[in-house]
Amino acid sequence: MSNNQQLPETVPAPGEAPDLQREVQRLLGRCMLRLQQYERLLKAIVAHHELAGPAHSIEGIRDARVQDAATKTLGTLVGKLLERYVVVDGAEREILGDDTPADVISFGFRMNIQMAAEDYARTRDGLKELVDLRNGLVHHFIERYDLWQADGCTAAREHLLACYTRIDGHYEQLRSWAEHMEQARQLAASFMQSPVYLDLVVNGIAPDGTVDWAAAGCVSALREAAAALAVDGWASLDDAIEWIGSRHPDQTPEKYGCRTWRQVLHESRRFELRYREEASRRVPWYRDRKK
Repeated sequence: MSNNQQLPETVPAPGEAPDLQREVQRLLGRCMLRLQQYERLLKAIVAHHELAGPAHSIEGIRDARVQDAATKTLGTLVGKLLERYVVVDGAEREILGDDTPADVISFGFRMNIQMAAEDYARTRDGLKELVDLRNGLVHHFIERYDLWQADGCTAAREHLLACYTRIDGHYEQLRSWAEHMEQARQLAASFMQSPVYLDLVVNGIAPDGTVDWAAAGCVSALREAAAALAVDGWASLDDAIEWIGSRHPDQTPEKYGCRTWRQVLHESRRFELRYREEASRRVPWYRDRKK
């Protein structure tokens, strides 16, 4: 190589490079921190927006969902968000994991945001762009910009400013979704402490007064009494009424719109009823109806 041959300039002019490079580093760090905030909030939404399973193991199921979300990449989390939480208006979604046997007490809920098809498409495309933007910053940033040149640093700075604007916009949108989810959760928690909810879950009585006899508390009480008092498979209704009165005093025919326990047996269609002559009077006996 000739002594007169000059090497190509590889660094900005003295005094200019350090300032530009530090500014690029600061802006890149700001973008990455905002992305991490976004991912953290996204994981919380994905983990907590729905839950289902047996009541006795619901805490473990929730913890498992949190741990599962913690291991997912941004792209996978966005996919789950679009599949389960942000959905097209009117779309039906089953609650994940709600396959508890019918004879086991279970719990389940789901919260989501429904959008018109065109809004959903725009949201989906915007989130895909965010994933691509994140991957570009993490994996390809120094390939695209020559940070040893003033022009490269300047271009990188402008790109990072634009990136942060987009990331921050997505973060604010996600935060508003999280706030709506929390508001819905608080409303649900308030409702679950109300007499209306307790009547619905414990007694099978809907707000309009309709009775779901399969879930009715009086039916459960009659079955408990029959199990405790049955002789040859049949239980005296008079003895069952006394048994229920001492153990479940809140369970009365009137609660379910009936005048008598015999009417409960008839309306529920869950039991067989027969009469026996005892001491010159007809005594009602009942048993669970065989399927």
